[in-house]
Amino acid sequence: MSAKILIIDDEESILESLSDILEDEGYQVAVAASAAEGALKLKEENPDLLILDVWLPDEDGLKFLKRLRQEKTTLPVIVISGHGTVEMAVQAIKLGAFDFLEKPLSYDRVVVTVTNALRFRALEEENIRLKAHFTGRGLTGQSPLIEKVKSEISKVAATDATVLITGESGAGKEVAARMIHQLSRRAQKPFVAVNCAAIPDELIESELFGHEKGAFTGAHATKKGKFDLAHGGTIFLDEIGDMSLSAQAKVLRVLQEKCFERVGGTKTIQVDVRVIAATNKDLREEIKAGRFREDLYFRLNVVPIRIPPLRERPEDIPLLAEEFLEELARHSGLGRKRLSEEAMQALRRYPFPGNVRELRNLIERLVIMSQGDIIGLEDLPPEIVSTTSPAPQSEDPWFKCANFKEARSLFEREFLRRKLAEHRGNISQTAEAIGLERSYLHRKLKSLGLTGEN
Repeated sequence: MSAKILIIDDEESILESLSDILEDEGYQVAVAASAAEGALKLKEENPDLLILDVWLPDEDGLKFLKRLRQEKTTLPVIVISGHGTVEMAVQAIKLGAFDFLEKPLSYDRVVVTVTNALRFRALEEENIRLKAHFTGRGLTGQSPLIEKVKSEISKVAATDATVLITGESGAGKEVAARMIHQLSRRAQKPFVAVNCAAIPDELIESELFGHEKGAFTGAHATKKGKFDLAHGGTIFLDEIGDMSLSAQAKVLRVLQEKCFERVGGTKTIQVDVRVIAATNKDLREEIKAGRFREDLYFRLNVVPIRIPPLRERPEDIPLLAEEFLEELARHSGLGRKRLSEEAMQALRRYPFPGNVRELRNLIERLVIMSQGDIIGLEDLPPEIVSTTSPAPQSEDPWFKCANFKEARSLFEREFLRRKLAEHRGNISQTAEAIGLERSYLHRKLKSLGLTGEN
């Protein structure tokens, strides 16, 4: 498909002549005569390139470019003007324009500049794809739940919005955070991960914000903190629900004011950092218990992303298992092994309370301990084989019912009871997981005599 180019200019002759020459070159062209019309066309047409005039009837073109850069960071823009100056050209480039062309336009130069701009964009997109491929494993899977997460990551990565990732231990929260960073404009800058649960309360502030020499016993020199080290990039605050209240107050200030002081210091340090936080706790419950600041929760929860546990997406287990087998074949020196069909089906039926991390550790153990090239059912741990054997159909109580209505009611009750148990009685999480509206699920549970938390 040919590239689509949007031209925003209030001169009809420019719109016509540029459209003609670009269409002759095989491009699709859309036009707008004002900034307001151009903003609408950007949303409707989603162009691959923008040609933007500086002098527009309703808005200065450079102001339009500055506003555009906050939303579409990778769209190449060629700025044109009939009253151009060196200062104007420099300002346009600083605002992110690919090039600045003066009127009257040389159409040969327009064609060359358009070609180069589109080629540069293609290289940038390829670079993003390569970085995502070579900087570690992403979220593997093709289930609707994981595809939804990937879509959310793709949308939020292009912004600087703060993200709160929730999910059980081992589900892949840090993997998601790294994906957001690698797909963002900060990808060339540091990604600094901090495990808040692994740092003692008395050291967490020093780790995050650094300390001055002599701030406390053992502080023999000034030390930069994680926020310092992440300047220009992304800081990932893993298990933020375990952070002390005093450290939470400082993190809140960084989010609000983009500055902090080191422990024992008085100098205010400005920092440009994107914050991604993660937790396996219910922060709303932590707020009720007085262990987490409500104002920090609202600051962090700008874009919430929930990573589903592996038991909610068993169809992804074969893909993950094959990925781990391939990875271990490259690094272990034990050769490429594969799972038998019976072993794979057993893995699909197992709930994996430790999630993806548990599956990865299991595959590594099987590769090391199994004798042949094929990992069979006999190689699996007893707890997986014994707990995943499917019950005979006759043991399912609904098959003993005399009529369909009674069987359906019994099945619904047992299904919802188990799903509630998986989500520790949380109705909102259960509703999201099984694809029902929370209010409908609440009424259904009440009618079946089941209870859960709101």
